[in-house]
Amino acid sequence: MLMSKPSPSPIAATAAAVKLPREIKVLVAAAFLIAIGFGIVAPVLPQFAQSFHVSVGAAAVVVSVFAFTRLVFAPLSGVLVERLGERRTYILGILIVAASSAACAFGQNYWQLLLFRGLGGIGSTMFTVSAMGLLIRLAPAQARGKVSSLYAGSFLLGNITGPAAGGLLAGFGLQLPFLVYAGALVLVALLVATQLPAAVPSLARAAAPAGVQAAAQGPGTDGTTAAATLPAQDGGPSSNLVRQEPLLLRAALAIPAYRAVLVSGFANGWSAFGIRMALVPLFATAALGAGPEVAGISLAVFAIGTGAALAFSGRLADSWGRKPMILLGLLVNGVGMGVLGFTGDVFWFFAVSLVAGLGSGLMGPAQQATVADVIGNERSGGKVLATFQMCSDLGAIIGPIAAGYLVDLFSFGVAFSMATAVALVAVVFWLPAAETQR
Repeated sequence: MLMSKPSPSPIAATAAAVKLPREIKVLVAAAFLIAIGFGIVAPVLPQFAQSFHVSVGAAAVVVSVFAFTRLVFAPLSGVLVERLGERRTYILGILIVAASSAACAFGQNYWQLLLFRGLGGIGSTMFTVSAMGLLIRLAPAQARGKVSSLYAGSFLLGNITGPAAGGLLAGFGLQLPFLVYAGALVLVALLVATQLPAAVPSLARAAAPAGVQAAAQGPGTDGTTAAATLPAQDGGPSSNLVRQEPLLLRAALAIPAYRAVLVSGFANGWSAFGIRMALVPLFATAALGAGPEVAGISLAVFAIGTGAALAFSGRLADSWGRKPMILLGLLVNGVGMGVLGFTGDVFWFFAVSLVAGLGSGLMGPAQQATVADVIGNERSGGKVLATFQMCSDLGAIIGPIAAGYLVDLFSFGVAFSMATAVALVAVVFWLPAAETQR
């Protein structure tokens, strides 16, 4: 008797068959341009700061002030998203960063450069939070992980190619990369302004049958049933699209999965954006006795591991679920970062960097998809998104500071092991949390 082959799960089949809206592709292209521009500026910013005859520490402050203002003004970004809408906040934030970058090019002293760079962090958090909101609104519920992978992958590719271009442009003057970055951001603002509709409804709801739409108008996660019918688009007939009131932060914090994703976002910021950028180059030089080129290659290897994971982690988050991918990513990245501090030669240093990057790529799309599940397609969640972004930025700021003190007091091994400890704390928060994918 012939055995029939098992059929794929309905969720996996639906996620594979869904067609992403054109607006998602616009946001992915915009993310690529933004990341290239950021990568162009990154390698020349410390040199430009030192051209004003300041210390290495003062030059590092210019780099950190961007992340600091992102953290401080993230709550304001959440309020703007709820009041102005995602699209307007996105465009306004992009233009603020463009103006800040152009102003940096014409800065006359260190303090002007510090001020202009800090103002750019305000615009950065505005378009970051609003971009996440737009992706949530536009992404079909059964393909949120896939969309998150595409978006993160475009940023990663831009961050890899941007620094090379920045190094070439710096040969024509340290001001030129800032002007090129400003020009790229103006193009992004025009792209979003012309290619995204003025009112962005949930395309997932638009594609759903009327009965499903009616069922989706029930009580939200926060228990609210308030809703408003969206106006017809492009002068068409009245739409059945219904948008609920914004999700309150206190309602989101009542959901165990949201609390868990805040902790795992902090852990990923601590590891992937904090310790990796601040401690890995120092470890390569001080502990391995290698040159700066080895540190640069290790960062690229980490990015390659992340990119390789992004190629499939989003689809697995849509088929397996968010929680398994986040737990797997936390464990792989946490163990990888802990082992990294005990590597004794360049080969194993590169190999473990690859594994740690793989872990970061495994959990990234699932984390954003979890936040999207909590908010849903039919309502704004600016403050909820901003809080998630703040946790990642906070980890990126605290991680290097704590690791530096641990290196001074103990060793590189202890400092890297802290990343493992933070990841395990996040695992503890995730274990009792329920899966958010429906």
